[in-house]
Amino acid sequence: MHSGPRGPRGGGLAAVSTALLAMSRRLEVRDVLRTIVASARELLDADYAALGVPDDHGGFAQFVVDGISEEQWRAIGPLPRQHGILAAMLHQDGPERLADVRRDPRFEGWPAAHPDMSDFLGLPIRDGEETLGALFLANHRSVPGGRRGFTDEDEELLSLLAQHAAIALTNARLYERSRELTIAEERSRLAHELHDAVSQKLFSLRLTAQAAAALVDRDPARAKDELQQVATLAAEAADELRAAVTELRPAALDEDGLVATLRNQVRVLDRAHTAQVTFTCDGVRALPAAQEEAVLRVAQEALHNALRHSAGDRIDVTLTRRETGGALLRVTDDGTGFSPPTVRRAGRHLGLVSMRDRAAGVGGRLTVRSEPGTGTTIELEVPGG
Repeated sequence: MHSGPRGPRGGGLAAVSTALLAMSRRLEVRDVLRTIVASARELLDADYAALGVPDDHGGFAQFVVDGISEEQWRAIGPLPRQHGILAAMLHQDGPERLADVRRDPRFEGWPAAHPDMSDFLGLPIRDGEETLGALFLANHRSVPGGRRGFTDEDEELLSLLAQHAAIALTNARLYERSRELTIAEERSRLAHELHDAVSQKLFSLRLTAQAAAALVDRDPARAKDELQQVATLAAEAADELRAAVTELRPAALDEDGLVATLRNQVRVLDRAHTAQVTFTCDGVRALPAAQEEAVLRVAQEALHNALRHSAGDRIDVTLTRRETGGALLRVTDDGTGFSPPTVRRAGRHLGLVSMRDRAAGVGGRLTVRSEPGTGTTIELEVPGG
């Protein structure tokens, strides 16, 4: 809930500019939706604001509210269907302003836990002929002498906000689609790596097994050595498969958040490999979506390197909140390490180039520290959050 004086009349053009800039800075659809709703409620001095994104089955794919507590929202129940006033906002061209929504013939009631609403203002968010969603505001803030309802000025302001909301939503959708393509490319790269690595292991496994079979009768001791090598190669092939399957599994960032996703992936790797893999989090709760993805991908790459190349017994992953804001990811192993002069040559091989690109993409900084025999530490510091 907001507190204190709100609305454009206190800030004028500056308040509108701030709201539009806030929308344009967001990259993820979910963040754009929340920013639009909060901005609309703030600018129009409303008690409640909501934004519904329709699906193709008579419901809403997403429905974001502002002014209702989490407890209230849970008590209200399932997402609304497209009916009554909500449906009208999705199918008409302009705004709808009502002195009392409860007296409109299209009003069909609301759940018991729903807050009581009277004056209402809503309109669709459109990109050409496509309806991206609809904005709903209710209960203009009271003024001395009673509630005055929404005005022509409010309609104009909401129309302006909706036009920019359409641009911000379209941009966010394009960003997410481009990111999906990038993820698809990464999955394809991982599939090729899986094929190459496991094929080599299985080819060696087959040759070693054939050699052992040929030696069983005339040199049992050497045959035993070859069979031990078979067991080693089989274990390595299994490790390669487990690592690749883990990386190919889609990250649950949207549902679980960064901390839970990292913790779950570390738990899986710890079970799948002989090295001990641990995760510790200190004070980090949530970061902007783009930063969370960057941190997760760098952690995955660093873990992959440590498990595949370091030959270490222990890998520690820590995520720490910085006093100045933001977070610090650290992945440390006690493996073989490498000398600084080899970093440039090893950069592409170890994924250091892509990790640095990810860091730069969110305004972060990547640091690599390693020496032969002392292990490797990868650090990613991201601002904000």
